[in-house]
Amino acid sequence: MLKNNQPKKIIKLIYLFLFIFSSVHLNAQNSGENKMGAWYMYNSSHKLSNKFALKTMAHFRYFETSSEFQQEIYRLGANYSFNKKTNLTLGVSYSTGDLAYNEPSIHLYEFRFYEDLNTTSIWGNFTANHRFRLEHRFIHKNIFEDVTQNWFRYNLNVSYPISKNLSVYIFNELFLNIDRAKRFAQNWTGGGLLYKMNQNLKLKMGYFQIKLPTKVYRRLQLGVIVNTDFRKKII
Repeated sequence: MLKNNQPKKIIKLIYLFLFIFSSVHLNAQNSGENKMGAWYMYNSSHKLSNKFALKTMAHFRYFETSSEFQQEIYRLGANYSFNKKTNLTLGVSYSTGDLAYNEPSIHLYEFRFYEDLNTTSIWGNFTANHRFRLEHRFIHKNIFEDVTQNWFRYNLNVSYPISKNLSVYIFNELFLNIDRAKRFAQNWTGGGLLYKMNQNLKLKMGYFQIKLPTKVYRRLQLGVIVNTDFRKKII
């Protein structure tokens, strides 16, 4: 038989559970964690010679599929190929964005210098691309605060051909802020489909999760990849 004060304890526990659940749900709403966001992406590579290429990128990122702006980022890089499996990119990028969902950061912008080492491995029918990136970030948070950070990123992308023009891919990218004692910053994990329209154009569609130290976001990816070749044709 329950003691006289036992029902009151149970009611208090129920109220406590409801309070915790509503607080977590409200926090997810305020942070945008319960929203399905989207990235609209343009990536390109322009072959200038057997060794050199120009890399360009423009991404438009949203907390929701078509609203609640999160970030736009533009990237330009010079690429040098050592061989068919190894190449190096040196570049610069510029971005603006909002630090939080539904909270505009009107003064925020950032410049980055970056160095990429890209390698390719063949595992049977699987192709694994490894990217090791160093980023030097110059962040203008507001009119009173400027921050400099150095990040290391490692991206593993594994693809498998389903047909001549269609392939499936999975990827994981780890972000470390090497200026901090607690270096973990982000982790991206996802996958998708890549469709080759022709030699110059590919379409990309995928889904991934962004894991931060205290938050997890979900994102769709819709992208266009353009590859051109400006080398002189030998007749």
